[in-house]
Amino acid sequence: MALRAVTRRPVFIASFGPSPVERTVVDGGGGGAEDTPTPTFRLRDRFPEAGAEAQGGVSDGYCFRITFAAGRLGQTLELLRAFLAEEGYGDIPLPADAEELKKFRLPPKLRHQLSLFGEDGYVHNPVKVLFPPPGARRGALTLEIYNEHAPGHLLRFHRRS
Repeated sequence: MALRAVTRRPVFIASFGPSPVERTVVDGGGGGAEDTPTPTFRLRDRFPEAGAEAQGGVSDGYCFRITFAAGRLGQTLELLRAFLAEEGYGDIPLPADAEELKKFRLPPKLRHQLSLFGEDGYVHNPVKVLFPPPGARRGALTLEIYNEHAPGHLLRFHRRS
């Protein structure tokens, strides 16, 4: 019996860092209440301090940055959407699919002048989904999440301070 070579490509599963500690919530009602594990912290509830690395990203105390790359833009957007929902930002509206996200991209003539024409991507307080600079990895997206509880949050979000 001959062994066949594996022809399938390897699959890598992303890890956003250590999973949060779980506690058990018990419904006080009678009868068949089930125990439901819930995370004790989320990024939206407890924003990382300056210089902290959490969930695979870096924080300066006001802005948390993380880059997602899953090969194709649609897959990266789904990965980003799952991360936001897991961290408490599931209520933030995002583009429906990769084609809609591409409509938020700056025209090619303006991409090299980002500081003059704003961000190259989708912006909705407190989240920015940005395309990488030209020459960077294709299919990647940079996610910036701003601390909503920081003083002067809106000015920082819109880069006015």
